[in-house]
Amino acid sequence: MSQSIFVGTDSDGKRQELLFKLANRHGLIAGATGTGKTVTLQILTEGFSKAGIPVFAADVKGDLSGLSQAGSEDHKLHEKLVARAQKIGLIGNDYAGMLGSGYEYEAMPAIFWDLYGKQGHPIRTTIFEMGPTLLARLMDLNETQEGILTIAFELAEDEDMLLLDMKDLNAVLNHMSDNKEEVSREYGNVTSQSIAAIRRSLLKLKRAGAEEFFGEPALKLSDLMRTDKNGKGMVSILAADELINSPDLYSTFLLWLLSELFEELPEVGNPDKPKMVFFFDEAHLLFDDAPKALVEKIEQVARLIRSKGVGVYFVTQNPMDIPDSVLGQLGNRIQHALRAYTPKEQKAIRAAAGSFRENPKLNTEEIITDLGVGEALVSLLDEKGVPGIVGRTLIRPPASRLGPATKTERKAVMAVSPVGDIYDTMIDRESAYEMLNEKTEKIKEEAQKAKEADTKTVKKKTATRKKKPATTSRRSSGRRKKTATDHIMHEVKLVGRQLIRSQGRRIIRGILGGMMRR
Repeated sequence: MSQSIFVGTDSDGKRQELLFKLANRHGLIAGATGTGKTVTLQILTEGFSKAGIPVFAADVKGDLSGLSQAGSEDHKLHEKLVARAQKIGLIGNDYAGMLGSGYEYEAMPAIFWDLYGKQGHPIRTTIFEMGPTLLARLMDLNETQEGILTIAFELAEDEDMLLLDMKDLNAVLNHMSDNKEEVSREYGNVTSQSIAAIRRSLLKLKRAGAEEFFGEPALKLSDLMRTDKNGKGMVSILAADELINSPDLYSTFLLWLLSELFEELPEVGNPDKPKMVFFFDEAHLLFDDAPKALVEKIEQVARLIRSKGVGVYFVTQNPMDIPDSVLGQLGNRIQHALRAYTPKEQKAIRAAAGSFRENPKLNTEEIITDLGVGEALVSLLDEKGVPGIVGRTLIRPPASRLGPATKTERKAVMAVSPVGDIYDTMIDRESAYEMLNEKTEKIKEEAQKAKEADTKTVKKKTATRKKKPATTSRRSSGRRKKTATDHIMHEVKLVGRQLIRSQGRRIIRGILGGMMRR
């Protein structure tokens, strides 16, 4: 097996080769639009894949999807590609066909990904895995707002609430707003204004399409580090032609991916070849308006991630797009043509020319503006890890298709993908949103029950008051209130008395009468 990637042949006839054992020392591919950066990225990706090294690349223009398809002799550029292959010694001048030559058309095993799930398998992460620092950068929060976002993460973790998607975070923010005093005592000052600002940023993020990105199943790094049945490294191609319209989301996602690789992969020292290679196209977006702390973080990742066996290659128009602290970490450099129409652009050319190991036969500052399409100034690390002398190099032609795959071809690749069954269907398990909703419903139910209990108590007291006899201010005589029976007995007594009196009178009259008759 080859120990390097043949990049091209320079004007001195020297083969420029990228050594696998030094490929994790990172690299830079720079040049103006239309100068051949994409083709260079394509031939490097092919070389890594053939060596069994998985690759992740963002496809900003859609052209990299052609990696999934073999080149064709029917292609309009076929004759030019063959002529270039002959010129750099890849095939002989007696070339009569592709088969058996040093240059054969070949497709690379590919997996298509898309944050929006339209042109590839959905690629997701959770709010928790993104973390408050990167999320604050994505949402363009100030320091105070970032602090409150951090409190939201701490609160969720302390209460065992999962932060999976945007509605989870929104639910936690609502909970914090409803319980400001309690949260402030426990975690630090929380204001309604800052929470409102974060929620507005969440809404803006949602409108940019980030809602599709946050959720489960979350991406497993192992699915980016696959090889096919033939031992070739799988090429993960991220559809970024739409994503690039949301530059904050694009750059933050790729930075998150780098950070995850850095955090999860074990130390491997200096491997014979990288475990994975990562191409970051439109790299200037990563650094535009980035705070100093973030740039320092990127520098740290770039410096240390190579010991994890990961090579990072920044692709951009101008080397000045990359901060010096990061640029100094990039050992392998391929510089395509630059244009110099302004003093700033002229300064950039001088800086680019000065970054190469000098070649006494070349005036690199002049050559940079004179390079043709598919030509580049190339300086790659040698066996000792020292940058090679820069050479004006004709880049080798690709084996895969120049140009994008069709929609039908893309669907065919996705249909046999090893990860389709894993990521194509979203999962929504119980998390902070559901837990807080359940808690709110319980509180409502308890409040309703308490209200109903109070209502019953009031009704009972009212009914009791209605049954209670009326009272007067007069003192009781002590005599019992007469009942109907008492009245009857009274009448009986009266009648009895009357009978006794009448009979008594009769008896008396009888006695008196008798006495009188005598």
